[in-house]
Amino acid sequence: MLDDRKAAILTAVVEEYIETASPVGSGSVAKSAKLSVSSATVRNELAALESDGYLQQPHTSAGRIPTEKGYRYFVDALKASPPGDRLQLGTPQSRLVLDFFTEVRGELETMLQQTAGLLSNLTDQPAVVIDHSVEAAEVRSVQLVPLADRVVLAVVVFANGAVEKHTMTLAGDVAVETIERVTASVRAALEGRPLAAAAPARPTGDPDVDGLVGVVIDLLGASTGEADRVYVDGTSRVASGFEAIDSVKRVLTILEQQLVVVNVITDVLDRGLSVAIGTETGLAKLEEVSMVVSPYRIDGEDAGSIAVLGPTRMNYPQAMAAVAVVSRHLGQRLSDG
Repeated sequence: MLDDRKAAILTAVVEEYIETASPVGSGSVAKSAKLSVSSATVRNELAALESDGYLQQPHTSAGRIPTEKGYRYFVDALKASPPGDRLQLGTPQSRLVLDFFTEVRGELETMLQQTAGLLSNLTDQPAVVIDHSVEAAEVRSVQLVPLADRVVLAVVVFANGAVEKHTMTLAGDVAVETIERVTASVRAALEGRPLAAAAPARPTGDPDVDGLVGVVIDLLGASTGEADRVYVDGTSRVASGFEAIDSVKRVLTILEQQLVVVNVITDVLDRGLSVAIGTETGLAKLEEVSMVVSPYRIDGEDAGSIAVLGPTRMNYPQAMAAVAVVSRHLGQRLSDG
């Protein structure tokens, strides 16, 4: 633990470095920390913080910048502060979030993509929304729609608002009446249950109907094994957050690899972290990146997660507040249907 003076000085360094991206000197710290001590005392405390691993000095003539340990202390202090003290969106941003979730309409995929855009706009950083709710969501309705000769579209609507569409090419012509009977049997087997928990289809005595029912249920059931859906927005903002072109390329490459993104975010949450700083992400290519993450829940059950990615000098108070508010509103919106 740091004493109050060291904590105030470290906070001042972190906040100024986040704002300016330039090493912070003792003079500006003395002003921003509002301490009634001399510059010499501040320099001594900065040296002590550097010795303890909270700060580093890029060049002998430069000021200090935070280390991962320094950022971690700063973030933990934010999380320990009274609710609403520092982790709170401004009124215009809060209104933007409220209006968005009041007005957003359409299929789940569209809503989640737009939510990623909202989060990116709030933080000025790339944002990710992951949806793994389809496997657990109950089926609300199933409809088979003939599109052309031997081509049928299966549409599944889930209780969480997700919509699955699958096109099937049949082996032969099927009468409209047969499609209607198949639809009724598939509904009886699936509606009110997750796809993975389909009830056995009751035989109708018509081999054409029963055979097609099995094909449809198998097709829809196979979709539960698909990878989580990943929605990314704000990749154009990566360049403004990192000075080195190599760093920009590494982050963009990771964002393009959806399975990697899902694994990293899931691992961070599984370790009980809401903020992962640099090497805490567990991925060497993200050692210059920090992530603010949160699950979102539908009717109390984890349905996915959201995240903001940025440089280790990201605006943590803003990102943490935005992720917390958006995840809560998203869960409420999806629970309400």
